[in-house]
Amino acid sequence: MVFTLEPYDSHTYRRKARMITFIMVGQLLIFGLLFAMLLTTTFGPSLWLNVLGGILGLLATSAMFAALRDRPWMQEVGYVWQLKQHLSRINSHLPALRQAMQEDNRTALDILAFYHQGLAQLAEFNGRTPSDDDELQRVEERREALALPLQVEQFDPQDLHAFKRG
Repeated sequence: MVFTLEPYDSHTYRRKARMITFIMVGQLLIFGLLFAMLLTTTFGPSLWLNVLGGILGLLATSAMFAALRDRPWMQEVGYVWQLKQHLSRINSHLPALRQAMQEDNRTALDILAFYHQGLAQLAEFNGRTPSDDDELQRVEERREALALPLQVEQFDPQDLHAFKRG
């Protein structure tokens, strides 16, 4: 499935991410305490039942947010989560991609350009300035020399199969 970079407002993302984090933590506490109370009331007081209540609270919270992740108000947070997943997958292939870049492999250049654009977007979402990267400049120079566009908006994870993990 092809992933496309999308423009989102970083302030809106940070506001929603904070709100969702507070909601998740509150829900985890409530569910954890509720399950722990139910278990200790039913089976008697025990540290292990309290721990089990916390684990059940975590599972219930995870299940609820998994069910809600496709809601419109979770869109930015879900997008950033997917972006991080793809960047992590690319990161595990970086040595092979860098080697292929030296050989002017167009697929590797596309993936590396997407990777650096994704890192810049992620830094913006987190309120940081993107790092000035020498590799980004080398990728841009190679892309210009091959008359390829500098911006790559899409990434197909299947393209990574051609590159051995580093």
